[in-house]
Amino acid sequence: MVAPPKPSYGELAGLHGVSDPLELRSSVALVVDQDTKEVLFRKNDQAVLPIASLTKLMTGLLISEAGLPLDEKIVITQDDVDTEKGTRSRLKVGTELSRGELLHLALMSSENRAAHALGRTYPGGLERFVSLMNARARSLGMNDTRYVEPTGLSSQNQSSAKDLATLVAAAYHDARLRELTTSPGYEVEVGNRLLQFNNTNRLVKNPSWDIGLQKTGYISEAGQCLVMQAKVAGRKLIMVFLDSAGKLSRIADAERVRRWLEQRPVGRRAVDPGHG
Repeated sequence: MVAPPKPSYGELAGLHGVSDPLELRSSVALVVDQDTKEVLFRKNDQAVLPIASLTKLMTGLLISEAGLPLDEKIVITQDDVDTEKGTRSRLKVGTELSRGELLHLALMSSENRAAHALGRTYPGGLERFVSLMNARARSLGMNDTRYVEPTGLSSQNQSSAKDLATLVAAAYHDARLRELTTSPGYEVEVGNRLLQFNNTNRLVKNPSWDIGLQKTGYISEAGQCLVMQAKVAGRKLIMVFLDSAGKLSRIADAERVRRWLEQRPVGRRAVDPGHG
């Protein structure tokens, strides 16, 4: 018999019991107007939960801001292998790629070994990198946020929707992060083979969406997660969906929010079905 999936932290905290007018499958959601900072929709947005690979947005921000040479070669080592969740990777130990290629794979296809190698090879090593992740979060006013490693495989990497919206706004100012997170696919040469990687967010290929930056995440403790900057109904929005149940539910939730905003008269008050 297959064991049932472990309940997420949000489920254990009773957040799935909070209903909302849009009937979202995410137990945490926040939609903010990027320009005016007006909150258009909120649901349990103060809850602090594991954020899975949304972590990699901070990893990418630090690497991009550090100005390290993107053409420098980095070798994947045994240290980069996931002992936390036992996830697989096509980047075998011994694979050599440039820092820029690893950054692209970490942000676009959520490659865990790529993200770990970026943190491990940062000047001062992994420990310094993680402390800088936390310092950067504090500098942005992300007071609910804590990082213990650069991939998001640890459930101890935690944040709130409010903090993640702040991170998306900061990351959006970085043209490199906008480009890499919304890249639909990318090919890298590993030895004598070409490996094709694809974006973890199918909406980037959807012509009806105008996405400026995005990142997905999933571990069982976090549920399905998604953050995005997107233009909807003529407005630049930041959307955060955490702890969504079901593989495609975070995408369906984004679609629900978009439809609601497109049909919503301007000047309507925000929807607030409750804080966590």
